[in-house]
Amino acid sequence: QQPQDHLVTKRTWGAFTGTDLEQYLKGRGVTQVVIVGVATSIGVESTARQASELGFNVTFGVDAMTDLNADAHHNSITRIFPRLGESGTTAEIVALLGQTRA
Repeated sequence: QQPQDHLVTKRTWGAFTGTDLEQYLKGRGVTQVVIVGVATSIGVESTARQASELGFNVTFGVDAMTDLNADAHHNSITRIFPRLGESGTTAEIVALLGQTRA
């Protein structure tokens, strides 16, 4: 965590419920979010669904997430996430970010 980072404390499965995350991001003109985390089929998927419904473009860093249930993880990555956004490895995502700044 860096001093300039915006801290969001999740109290539900999705990061947008009961937080200022949507207002914070939209207030800064953010249109694209990269989602990673623990509990692919719960917290990651809930946050992704919310982000999509709120109009954000969603990208998943699939090598930076995990789940206690391997089948649920696989289902989210192969069946749910393709309907909500794009997926890639963290290296691929970082490389694309570097291209947009050039």
